[in-house]
Amino acid sequence: MDTSKLIVIAIGGNSLIEDSKHVTVESQYAAAQKTARHIVRLVKAGHRVVIAHGNGPQVGFILLRAELAKDVLHTVPLDSCVADTQGAIGYQLQRALYNEFAKEGIAPQVATVVTQVEVDTDDPSFQNPTKPIGSFMSKEDADQHRLHDGWDVVEDAGRGYRRVVASPKPISIVELETVRTLVENQVIVIAAGGGGIPVVRLADGSLEGREAVIDKDLAAALMAKELKADLFVISTAVEKVCLNYGKSDQKELDTISLAECQNYVDEGHFAPGSMLPKVQAMMDFVKSTGNVGLITSPEYIYGALYEDKGTKIVP
Repeated sequence: MDTSKLIVIAIGGNSLIEDSKHVTVESQYAAAQKTARHIVRLVKAGHRVVIAHGNGPQVGFILLRAELAKDVLHTVPLDSCVADTQGAIGYQLQRALYNEFAKEGIAPQVATVVTQVEVDTDDPSFQNPTKPIGSFMSKEDADQHRLHDGWDVVEDAGRGYRRVVASPKPISIVELETVRTLVENQVIVIAAGGGGIPVVRLADGSLEGREAVIDKDLAAALMAKELKADLFVISTAVEKVCLNYGKSDQKELDTISLAECQNYVDEGHFAPGSMLPKVQAMMDFVKSTGNVGLITSPEYIYGALYEDKGTKIVP
């Protein structure tokens, strides 16, 4: 890693919320600062960086506000919620990076791109929405939303009712060339936040938003592939990917090949909705580019490159 690399880093929305009892904007900024410090070390080492981020908790907050205010204000479509969080989280990361760069005596430019991600209007997930979003609600409220808003709502293990939406696969990054131009001009870019704003392309070529959630790691992997990134990093809650996670025979993985990784997936070692989509996104990147992928926690982003931290997935 002595030469300059283009590194795409996907950080989770939960990276901005360290404690469920402290979820204010100020607390989220403090968490963003910690992640920014590790990214700044990469930039200082000469690397170019593109950052994608999750937004699950933040979209949940927006939806809850809208629910509480539904008697006086209009509801907010989900694609607009994603756009809102791209701007807000992008701002937090921009400010955190700017302040951390200032401490190091450097001043790279940082920009957030509000990013649309195209999905297929015929993606099967639109016919079978399963991604839960927002807070729990009563049966009465669930029936009201079904009737008046067209929501798909399911009962959740006796805890109440939740809205479910489609989670289609990303097929293209609409603002890809904008991101590429910024990267080529040494700008650190924050893009495809929350998996991107889901849009479909109509028969006349125009774009239309869809109420859906795109997996953040899949969108980041697609962006990393399209940008021909040298390295793709997924930041998560653990330093290394583990087999038998949480059990007495838990085993941390250091460096694994695609073939080994596929075997572990087939054996069911990685939980759906947790580590599995991260591993699958990383495998897709490595298989498509022949480059190395890393999965680790935020504090080891730099150490994964230089100090043998994290889990490396290699061709």
